[in-house]
Amino acid sequence: MQYPFIVLLHAAWLVSMAVLIPPATPPNWTLLGLYLLVQPLRIWTIATLGEYWTTRIITVPGAPLVRGGPYRFFRHPNYIVVCAEIAILPLAFGAIEIAIIFSILNASLLSWRIRVEERALVARR
Repeated sequence: MQYPFIVLLHAAWLVSMAVLIPPATPPNWTLLGLYLLVQPLRIWTIATLGEYWTTRIITVPGAPLVRGGPYRFFRHPNYIVVCAEIAILPLAFGAIEIAIIFSILNASLLSWRIRVEERALVARR
């Protein structure tokens, strides 16, 4: 139910940067580097989930919960990446308003999504 809103939010985030950040804006290389440093956590998360990775909330009855990889340290590691990139990438181009607005919207949606996801996983805990 929240999935279309997440897709819309991410699309609007990308479009807002493409439209509102002038093409000649020089990046803050430190922030751009930080953005790139966060990406291995996404790759590690996806690799850990393997065939179970999806952007939708789907549970497989009887399948064990993934507790290895980044899941040893974080309950929702990919959401950490998403929160970081939604804030960092616009900041790397001086778009403070985009970073703030979309971070707030993303936090709202993720709080909803995590509640739904936790309810879906309750039977497998």
